Amino acid sequence: MRISTIGYTLKQGVKNIFRNLRFSLASVATMAACIFLFGLFLAIVMNFNSMLREVEEGVGITVFFEEGAKQEQIDKIGEEIKKQKGVKEVKYVSAEEAWESFITQYFDGDDQAAAGFKDDNPLANSSNYEVYLDKIEDQTELVAYIEGLDGVREVNHSKNASTTLTSLNRVVGYTSIGIILILFAVAFFLISNTIAMGISIRREEIGIMKLIGATNFFVRAPFVIEGILIGLVGAGLPLGLVYVCYNQLIKYIQDRFHVFTAMGSFLSVQTIFHILLPVGLGLGVGIGLLGSAVAIRKHLRV
Repeated sequence: MRISTIGYTLKQGVKNIFRNLRFSLASVATMAACIFLFGLFLAIVMNFNSMLREVEEGVGITVFFEEGAKQEQIDKIGEEIKKQKGVKEVKYVSAEEAWESFITQYFDGDDQAAAGFKDDNPLANSSNYEVYLDKIEDQTELVAYIEGLDGVREVNHSKNASTTLTSLNRVVGYTSIGIILILFAVAFFLISNTIAMGISIRREEIGIMKLIGATNFFVRAPFVIEGILIGLVGAGLPLGLVYVCYNQLIKYIQDRFHVFTAMGSFLSVQTIFHILLPVGLGLGVGIGLLGSAVAIRKHLRV
């Protein structure tokens, strides 16, 4: 294909947008709303998944032993836990290590405040196993098994928190998919109508072009370019808006709502856009291309 032909095709594609400016703007606005909501929901889902992974990587289960349990019995409990499915790591924490951690956390390293307990460790019976899991959903069966082991006094686990996060993550994901699919269907419909309107306006011109020997590709290409450009513009604008809004929103939440930051760290905008940018642009171009292809097939008999 000659460069002049490519230039003509691109020029006609841009002209088609301005010939049907009202429909084109409606298509761009709908596409922009779709991509903006898609980016917003994707950021929410990715952050929930990230926080869920942080919970999974934290201590899933803490196992305490019966008072007076011998070291041999404690070692045997550890070996049994390691053999279980879903267990990634088992870490032994002695009573002395538990007390040192308590001092650091609650006395802020103040040796004088902790001096009164120098010869009397309040956590003398608090040696334990910290059990790290591959998946937080693996807790229920494992907890029941550990509770049945001889020498185990108590098993602490974060079942409620993990279940809440998992359920909320699932609800957000399904809701996002439903809303986005509806909006994308509307965007597809509008783009198809925009292209169809352009075809009806240029029908006489297209007939003349065919009479003088224009190929089917030459006739169809401007409408395909029109659909792609609408998709690109409709995707590019909201992606820029999501980038700015996400940065500002994360800073605001971190400054004002410390309860959210305590749950886990938010993903950086670069991490979000590593996925959102190619997917968002791909969706915009794909829907624009598909909408123009359907309109051409239905209304352009060449």
